[in-house]
Amino acid sequence: MRGQRKAVGAAVYRWMRRQGVRRASGEVEPGPALLARGRVLAVAAVLTAMLLAFHRAVPNSVGRMGSLLEAFLPWLGLVVVLLLVLALLRRSVVALVAVLLPVAVWTYLFGGLFLPAGQEGADDLTVVQHNVSDENADPARTARALADGGPDLIALEELVPPALGVYEENLADGYPYHAVRGTVGLWSKYPLTEARLLDIKPDGIEGPWSRGLRAVVDTPQGEVAAYVAHLPSIRVGAGGLASARRDESAELLGRALAGERIETVVLLGDLNGTVDDRGLAPLTSRMNVAERGFAFSFPAALPLARIDQVMARSATVAEVRTLSATGSDHLPIAARITRR
Repeated sequence: MRGQRKAVGAAVYRWMRRQGVRRASGEVEPGPALLARGRVLAVAAVLTAMLLAFHRAVPNSVGRMGSLLEAFLPWLGLVVVLLLVLALLRRSVVALVAVLLPVAVWTYLFGGLFLPAGQEGADDLTVVQHNVSDENADPARTARALADGGPDLIALEELVPPALGVYEENLADGYPYHAVRGTVGLWSKYPLTEARLLDIKPDGIEGPWSRGLRAVVDTPQGEVAAYVAHLPSIRVGAGGLASARRDESAELLGRALAGERIETVVLLGDLNGTVDDRGLAPLTSRMNVAERGFAFSFPAALPLARIDQVMARSATVAEVRTLSATGSDHLPIAARITRR
């Protein structure tokens, strides 16, 4: 009889080990069944990490799915959080360990954007970039809001009459130098020279289309070539991401930047793409992007991505941040540029 009880007890113990049963003490036996839990979550975590780490491997040949993923790449962090919560609820050791992989990759890619920026230097340039919208009902208020912080440069897109005259009037006192070409403009505290139209018009667009400007800013620390650009819009539809014209315009702009004779260059504009989007590679491969801050700028009502950009060559974009909403569907962004 005693031998039978021992055999039954041993069988129950083995069953508890296999199933990971919670004991009265609160401990959970780490049996094979417990370790096997969450395999699906673990696979999902590994796939998420691979998308983050190897997003360039996602093909762009069909619907530009690679660019579409990259436009919202930081938001994969929400997927990581969800996987972590599910792994905890499932009490899965395998899933919890696997989730550490996308956590590490996401932190490597974007964690630095949360770090504090260095202190402002005397030679730093402060700039504001804003697509003011051609439907802005109060351009005067918008102009005053943009100038309120006293930036050195203000770049604007979608400048159309009669709003253009309103911006010129309201920015005149603080910014005696400005240049406008087509629908883009640059206002400066410092003298501007060599202002000219920049041809970034892609094939297939009929009629007037002037969305590029290049000027030289004579700052106390030397000349800076300032570029203002508004790249073509992109659309997301059933066929994926329609960005061919945006990509072509980015290529034209990249060639202009490559040929720029002045060492220090600042690019400001509504580029209709994030810095992770491979469609902007002709620019991001030549320019430094913001080292601190997410500054999601579009749409203003619920910002999901920063498609308004400030980039620099032979200088560092130390930080970027959004400003308060104006009458535009974009949020303005402010950036601090540190000379090297």
